[in-house]
Amino acid sequence: MALQGAAAAEELVFYVNGRKIIEKNADPEQMLLAYLRKRLCLTGTKYGCGGGGCGACTVMISIYEPASKKIRHYSANACLLPICSLYGAAVTTVEGVGSTKSRIHPVQERLAKCHGSQCGFCTPGMVMSIYTLLRNHPEPTSEQMIAALAGNLCRCTGYRPILDACKTFCKESICCQRKTNGKCCLDQEDDLFDNEEEVPTSLFSTDEFQPLDPTQELIFPPELMRMAENQPKQTLFFRGERVTWISPVSLVELLDLKAAYPKAPLVVGNTSVGPDMKFRGVFHPVLIAPARIPDLNVLKYTNDGLTLGAACSLSLVKDILTNAIAEFPEEKTRVFCAVLQQLRTLGGEQIRNVASFGGNIISRKPTSDLNPVLAASNCMLNLASRGQRRQILLSDIFADGVGNNTITPEEILVSIHVPYSRKGEYVSAFRQAPRRENALPITNAGMRVLFEEGTDVIKELSIFYGGALSATVCAKQTCCTLTGRHWNEQMLDEACRLVLKEITLPGSAGDENVDYKKTLMVSFFYRFFLEVSQSLKTMNPCHYPGIPVEYGSVLQDFKTRMPQSIQIYQDVEPSQSPQDPVGRPVMHQSAIKHATGEAVYIDDLPSVDGELFLAAVTSSRAHAKIVSIDTSEALKVAGVFDVITAHDVPAANEFHFSDDPEIIFARNEVICVGQIVCAVVADSDVHAKQAAAKVKIEYEVLEPVILTIEEAIKHNSFFEPKRKLEQGNVDEAFETVDNIVEGEICIGGQKHFYMETQSMLAVPKGEDKEMDLYVSTQHPAIIQEMVAASLGVPANRIMCHVKRVGGAFGGKILRTGLLASVAAVAANKTSRAVRLILSREDDMVILGGRHPFMAKYKVGFMNDGRITAVDAKYYVNGGCTPDESVLVAEISLLKMDNAYKIPNLRCWAYVCKTNLPSNTAFRGFGFPQSGLVTETWITDIADKTGLSPEKIRETNMYKKNEQTHFKQKLDPQNLIRCWNECMEKSAYYSRRTAINEFNKQNYWKKRGIAIVPMKFPFGLSTPYLSQGAALVHIYTDGSVLLTHGGIEMGQGIHTKMIQIASRELNIPMSCIHFCETSTTTVPNACASVGSAGTDVNGMAVKDACQTLLKRLQPIIEKNPTGTWNDWIREAFKQSVSLSATGYFRGYNEYMDWEKGEGQPFTYFLFGAACSEVEINCLTGDHKNLRTDIVMDIGCSINPAVDIGQIEGAFVQGVGLYTMEELKYSSEGALYTRGPDQYKIPAVCDIPEQFSVSLLSPSQNPYAIYASKGIGEAGFFLGCSVFFALRDAVTGVRNERGLKKTFALNSPLTAEQIRANCADAFTQMVLCPTDCMLALSLHSSSPCYAQYSLGEK
Repeated sequence: MALQGAAAAEELVFYVNGRKIIEKNADPEQMLLAYLRKRLCLTGTKYGCGGGGCGACTVMISIYEPASKKIRHYSANACLLPICSLYGAAVTTVEGVGSTKSRIHPVQERLAKCHGSQCGFCTPGMVMSIYTLLRNHPEPTSEQMIAALAGNLCRCTGYRPILDACKTFCKESICCQRKTNGKCCLDQEDDLFDNEEEVPTSLFSTDEFQPLDPTQELIFPPELMRMAENQPKQTLFFRGERVTWISPVSLVELLDLKAAYPKAPLVVGNTSVGPDMKFRGVFHPVLIAPARIPDLNVLKYTNDGLTLGAACSLSLVKDILTNAIAEFPEEKTRVFCAVLQQLRTLGGEQIRNVASFGGNIISRKPTSDLNPVLAASNCMLNLASRGQRRQILLSDIFADGVGNNTITPEEILVSIHVPYSRKGEYVSAFRQAPRRENALPITNAGMRVLFEEGTDVIKELSIFYGGALSATVCAKQTCCTLTGRHWNEQMLDEACRLVLKEITLPGSAGDENVDYKKTLMVSFFYRFFLEVSQSLKTMNPCHYPGIPVEYGSVLQDFKTRMPQSIQIYQDVEPSQSPQDPVGRPVMHQSAIKHATGEAVYIDDLPSVDGELFLAAVTSSRAHAKIVSIDTSEALKVAGVFDVITAHDVPAANEFHFSDDPEIIFARNEVICVGQIVCAVVADSDVHAKQAAAKVKIEYEVLEPVILTIEEAIKHNSFFEPKRKLEQGNVDEAFETVDNIVEGEICIGGQKHFYMETQSMLAVPKGEDKEMDLYVSTQHPAIIQEMVAASLGVPANRIMCHVKRVGGAFGGKILRTGLLASVAAVAANKTSRAVRLILSREDDMVILGGRHPFMAKYKVGFMNDGRITAVDAKYYVNGGCTPDESVLVAEISLLKMDNAYKIPNLRCWAYVCKTNLPSNTAFRGFGFPQSGLVTETWITDIADKTGLSPEKIRETNMYKKNEQTHFKQKLDPQNLIRCWNECMEKSAYYSRRTAINEFNKQNYWKKRGIAIVPMKFPFGLSTPYLSQGAALVHIYTDGSVLLTHGGIEMGQGIHTKMIQIASRELNIPMSCIHFCETSTTTVPNACASVGSAGTDVNGMAVKDACQTLLKRLQPIIEKNPTGTWNDWIREAFKQSVSLSATGYFRGYNEYMDWEKGEGQPFTYFLFGAACSEVEINCLTGDHKNLRTDIVMDIGCSINPAVDIGQIEGAFVQGVGLYTMEELKYSSEGALYTRGPDQYKIPAVCDIPEQFSVSLLSPSQNPYAIYASKGIGEAGFFLGCSVFFALRDAVTGVRNERGLKKTFALNSPLTAEQIRANCADAFTQMVLCPTDCMLALSLHSSSPCYAQYSLGEK
């Protein structure tokens, strides 16, 4: 069938926010996200990852279905939706929901007023997910609400305030509904808080919320209804630059097309073909979109099951199965239940709404959660090709591995038949993933057994596994061998052995990941065994024993529930003027704009005339000589303007901040994968990226390639200086101790994963070599300095502007300076504006993150747990250039004592020079690593002495005014207050008892609890790094314009500065405006780092305001009853200057490393956190049940912002310590390049009960209004979850009689937890021959009779 001949609609018609769009040249490769942002200039919808993994680009799609006369609304990721798929649809973006110009929508209002937005970059996506849910369910349940947000990531807030906003829409009460003793969790004295304290616990007032009124929403365009009702459906053809899109209307036509283009994929949701084309370089010249064909959307109940069209979305399948389960008897719906179980966690809502049931099957991705269970359940596939229809078993397409060609290229999958379960048939599905929701599985399984009627003799058995291999596999021989056996322990033992023998996994021996996958395979079968045994007992209690009661809990998977949360802070004094905002929970100044999408980030800036887009070409080798760069093919690509290399840099291509240089473009050699070698500039980002992929670089590999700390030690590859701190006499102290523990711990790195990737726009002004730079950075002054140096012009020609930053966490300082220089050099060469917005993948590959750590320690202590001597070495993986690594190493030494007095101490820190991208500053700056090491040896000592970890902590905590190990004075009274208050608020001891009881009654699930104190020193150890400056103008109408050197990246600094100016000038906040941070208004500003932004800039703002008030004083005294505006007009008439700069010199901090003493910090913050977790010993999965945090932050300037910072940092810490795992190839290439592979915490990872209390105010004479800098301190408290997990694992090991010492590294993933909960299954995987599994189901606890559980 020729492409030309058919009558076809060449115009794409759809609506966006009620406006009709007719696109005459629709390009099939154009995604809705780029179309909205670039063509329609609707920039509220954000680019976060481009792969449907983060939810920042969520929009609502509405479609009218003529058959049911209903309008269907669903959320979707705009980054994966081809515009060609939107024919006849109405798109609603965040701008269409509400705006400050018209009216804001209740969703936007509540999200803002509940403080659910910090940097604000993820907020429009959150708004759209919640809005879509409310369009379908105006009074949703909390389950629906939580599910709606599973596909949205936020890196700032820790989700709690977002969920608070959501709860206001939910119909049921938000209490825990666990009235165990007739009381709600919120009333129990020993629970979340003590009722006697008169403390405010709400950061917002629901009274001011406008009600949700469904009648006020945008209507569905009547024209689209008429089109759907009346227009005869016609084939749609859209031809782009490289790809043709065909959307047929009938099955016959589809089969003709498939015969003509057998290689063309069918695209429904584009969730599989899209990422393949985008990230894996797959190219398809023809795409066929069959979604409009009725045959592919059928829903039919038959005598033996349910037939579902292949184009049905996963969400639709989920709803259909849910209804069927409610309608049919339980016996018939076991297959439906198992499939539904997998659908609940598959992707986020946005993916499930568009991804098709058939696509999931036909793509045969090894990671499909559905294929194993569908195959095991004997589902049938209805196939069609020209002139032929046939049915095959779904399992056939996996029969002989990857090269299976059961389905011919001309055939298409029309529908899937899912059978009813029969009497005596049991079906289950299992999965384990790096994160419980919206994550691809590590391993999954589908299992089914059918018994001979009325017996426990196996008639049929099916076992399928996925995730672990290159395709879904069947344990066929195992199933054949076991047919005819009784369902008992002998069968179980044999089944596990047979499965391990039959299914071989690729990977080297001793590869932990392979061992974990194998363990999961047998653990899943064991779980299936338990489920079926339990069901047999229910059917015939006299005949079948069932399973021991303490095994029962493992049959329940962890569920995500709406968290309960409490925030406790001190209210302002009654005497404080109502107009004075300091100390009140004021909403973030930009929150409403975040929620409406009106807040402007770098890539939202309108395009400049003639602007070019830059794509970087990066090294694919970790250490190599550049032999040649061939750009000829790249220059032939349409729209390419030029290629920029090191030769185009007018002046400095290297910056020497220390001995080794930081490099803009690699010149002769590359020193890591991801180093920028050259860059392409073109008329669009698409053309720039296409051309960048065609640049050919020839390398000659250089030795050695050093990737790990161990390799760096071996090759003696370090950055200087090495640092050492010593106190007391360590060697002598070791002579007198009762006991010694020695150990080693590794802590993995962490990516910043700010939601806004590195972004900059360089605009040459055309005269005097001036250039405007709009950059997403924490440090405009260093950008100005580096760009000026690279262009060889004075700094006064470079103007750097920052309005706001979509998250930074330390990752937008020096590295951003190098990227800005790349853009500036390109702009300078081409004399055109150049925009550089890194893709998520490039951002993760090019930039380093938190420093991986390895520590070796030797600790001497007395029998009562008192630590008297510590000898430790810290190795820090700095990457390929110095960056801030030595400073990170120094801070980790200075803060390593955490909250403990250690009389004799010797600590070294070494920064390793390796061939990884240079690691850089990250929230906490070395302390989250060295603090974890310290807490690890605290728990080692607890294990060794048999005392509890909290006892060891209390014994060694600073108790009176003393000196730290670098001789700085410390008053620890607030540390002790935080500890005692946290103990009390968390009801630690009574919960410890309850946990012990729970652990006795549950064998395969265990709980753990840990409480961790914290001392967090504040300071940058160098006075000039903490200067602050501000500029305040008062205009004659009385309005005030304020600017300062601080950067807004979500921490609410501008909000706090306006609060400070409001208090100082005694005028309402509404009179004060902040425009932007710029090097033109505040020169030489220090970076916004180290929690110091508010401290230093607040002092400067106060200084400027006081200067102005002093000038106004005579006028006010003359007219004391006048208004502010009267005074300002009078001042102008009297020629009084209404503009003032403010300045703060910085703190007097110093450190003498020769002597090992100094005063590197100005003051200390204190805190404590208690966390409780539950683990599943069969899979290693865990759930965070509860966290209580108490923090001393002086007198809070804005409790809503400060509590938000504590919670956000804590959840980011939970990410570092329990889930965020970076994986590299042996050549140094990063595998974890986006949210698909790299898992940051999502809604499902926050504690079910989450309480944060601010210690009642204490004076801090050093900072503005006695506040304390709070941005980083909460991060370390995330390790309370790490140690709660360790506590749970210790419980398992003690119960199983495993030998005491075991080491846990960070992140403590499910894989590590499973390996340390050693049992018959892990043993079987490690030594398949030497053990006999004897899990007796009849005794009260398992007896490992035939073999002892030897340690690995």
